[in-house]
Amino acid sequence: QKLLVNGDDVIERRMELVRVVSHNTHKRMVSCLQGHIGADAEKRHKKLPLTSLSQAMVEGGNQLGEDSLIGKMMEVCGDAENRLASELMQHELQIEKDVLDPLSQLAEVDIPNILKQRKQLAKLVLDYDSARARWLQATKSIISGTNTQALTAKADLLKEEMDEAMNKVELCKDQLAADMYSFFSKEGDYARYFVTLLEAQADYHRKSLTVLENVLPTIQAQQDSWTEKPAFGTGLDEHLKRSGREIALPLEACVMMLLETGMKEEGLFRIAAGASKLKKLKAALDCSTSQLEEFYSDPHAVAGALKSYLRELPEPLMSYQLYDDWIQASSVTDPDKRLQALWVVCDKLPKNNKTNLRYLVKFLSKLAQDSEVNKMTPSNIAIVLGPNLLWAKTEGTLAEMAAATSVHVVAIVEPIIQHADWFFPEGRFCGCPLSCVILKFHATFIGLWIQLNSGGRDFVSKKTSIIIYSQHYSSSFRFSHMRLISTGFDIFHNFKYP
Repeated sequence: QKLLVNGDDVIERRMELVRVVSHNTHKRMVSCLQGHIGADAEKRHKKLPLTSLSQAMVEGGNQLGEDSLIGKMMEVCGDAENRLASELMQHELQIEKDVLDPLSQLAEVDIPNILKQRKQLAKLVLDYDSARARWLQATKSIISGTNTQALTAKADLLKEEMDEAMNKVELCKDQLAADMYSFFSKEGDYARYFVTLLEAQADYHRKSLTVLENVLPTIQAQQDSWTEKPAFGTGLDEHLKRSGREIALPLEACVMMLLETGMKEEGLFRIAAGASKLKKLKAALDCSTSQLEEFYSDPHAVAGALKSYLRELPEPLMSYQLYDDWIQASSVTDPDKRLQALWVVCDKLPKNNKTNLRYLVKFLSKLAQDSEVNKMTPSNIAIVLGPNLLWAKTEGTLAEMAAATSVHVVAIVEPIIQHADWFFPEGRFCGCPLSCVILKFHATFIGLWIQLNSGGRDFVSKKTSIIIYSQHYSSSFRFSHMRLISTGFDIFHNFKYP
């Protein structure tokens, strides 16, 4: 009868299961690595996808140059991605050393060696059974045989072989049991590999987060300091602060173009422009391009762009906060008291809103002076433009909001246009009689000596400006007089030529 090793079966089955699980986990973990396992640090870093991304970003940033916000962003991001790649490389080296190598040792060496001892024990048991069978056969031969002395000697020899085989079985069995119990007692140590994995991942993500948190203020500051951002759909205060202006770029640009070619145009602000031309003009104003000459011949597109700018403001130019005050003032029955009530509300407008409303109203008042030709009386202007200046802060479609407030808005805007100089006595609105072109608004105008009407003093303008100038005369010229239509922006007109 074969000797059966009792017990230890549960531990053996557990060991085999641990081996399989560890092998599969090791395999999946290796597939998660982005670097080449076993490679040195430098080679591993070069082969990381993040390193390739970093190189592409840095090269792209260099190609775009410092004048491009995208170029600046790509350089900063490229450097950050390179540092993230370094952190990832160090993380994977640690994972390989502290987790992958021990798991591989456990699954491919330690447990298989123990299981090999079990196979060796089974072989030794077979050897013992064979030796024991031969010894039993020899003892039977002594009883029935005639050469008792020889048979006894043979039986003694077989007995020694059986005892030796038994000793080997016991030794192997004891060693196997010791290794199996040792494995069982060290399961906590083996489980520690997975704690190490999570600790390493947490440390890697913390370091990566630190890299990102350190670079985010820099890249955000570059984003915030970049002045070339869309004006349409941007809050008035934000746009003015970003561009360093007092009058919104789309408002001033459109007014200047309309002063040049649109004042006699019938139905200005009422007749819709072509959708494609309007879209192109809005995009051109958003990027502050100087290529605006083609729009001088289409004043309806310019007027449409101005209306769109006013309508797309997050808050109406005449303010959400004062909406009820405007409506209440317009409801006053006595005309003189109504004007006074409207003036009081107008005076409550925030500074930027009031400055830009004054600029627009002065222009609209000038437009209404040619109403016999352009058919745009203060009433007509208020009807078509008023809903873009004031609306309620309520949900609903544009048509619904316009219908709900149109009567009140006309009653508010019309008298303001009619009495523009009374509402806004500051300054005088002058047109630009020449064909004009708007340079990119961040161009720097340096070195012209300008004689101011009001102050009678000379100064050199070093302002970042929109510059309106004649497109037909490139020679030097004299100024008869000059007005600053928008403080901080150099608007020249009434030129005389040598």
